[in-house]
Amino acid sequence: MKRKNTRLMKEYLYRKSLEGKERLLYENKRKIREALQEGKPIPTELRNEEAELRQEIDLEDENTAVPRTHIDDEYAKAAERDPKILITTSRNPSAPLVQFAKELKLVFPNAQQMNRGGQVISEIIETCRAHDFTDVVLVHENRGVPDGLFIIHLPFGPTAFFELRNVVTRHDIKDKKAMGTMPQVYPHVILDNFTTKLGERTANILKHLFPVPKPDTKRIITFANQSDYISFRHHTYEKHGGPKSIVLVEIGPRFEMRLFKIKLGTLDQTEAQDEWVFKPYMNTAKKQKFIGI
Repeated sequence: MKRKNTRLMKEYLYRKSLEGKERLLYENKRKIREALQEGKPIPTELRNEEAELRQEIDLEDENTAVPRTHIDDEYAKAAERDPKILITTSRNPSAPLVQFAKELKLVFPNAQQMNRGGQVISEIIETCRAHDFTDVVLVHENRGVPDGLFIIHLPFGPTAFFELRNVVTRHDIKDKKAMGTMPQVYPHVILDNFTTKLGERTANILKHLFPVPKPDTKRIITFANQSDYISFRHHTYEKHGGPKSIVLVEIGPRFEMRLFKIKLGTLDQTEAQDEWVFKPYMNTAKKQKFIGI
């Protein structure tokens, strides 16, 4: 298994190294295609390659015209099987963090919770790769308050780092009857205001944690972005008097997330590049929105 993972990693890194060449080739084809459509002369720097490039253009279809990236490879097999998620915590977790991890296990379908114990993160990720897990969700705390959420996509990343704020678990809510029970059906996922390129990337990471639901499912999970703070809400709904009288029932937990970093690799790969990092000076850019409008 270790040899297989090493071989797959080398193949992934090789495909990633070819992206620059493929992008340059795509731009040259685009220039020739535009020149032919507009009746303009072929650019001087491309005249020696014109015949070869025009032949490649004639052979392209909608699937090969645009070059693929490592982002496509990360979730290439996501539609073939449902996600399988492992949820764990930082070492020596407090009781509130353990309770929060238990509730996350109910939020994500097909999730399993594991007590961290003395295991290092590299051992956990290697075990998950061997048992065909698609993601690892790691929750972190500060003085008994959950403050961090890491989403590690397997086998080769990406890893998204989120800051958590205002965490309210089902355990913290006193009125259990008004809260409702936790259903186990696959939920509909609502992703609101993820309009930028980084927002689309973040939404792609979040949506692949959930399998495809049935159309009549009455369970809803919402990730709503406002000013780069992502509000997580979990509801069920009922139609007591027809389609115009929908009653929403929040079943928890609820929290706010803020994207801190996206890493092109898993958490144990210290050599992996950072795709995007939130820097301290970005706090002064009040009007700038990174995830949505």
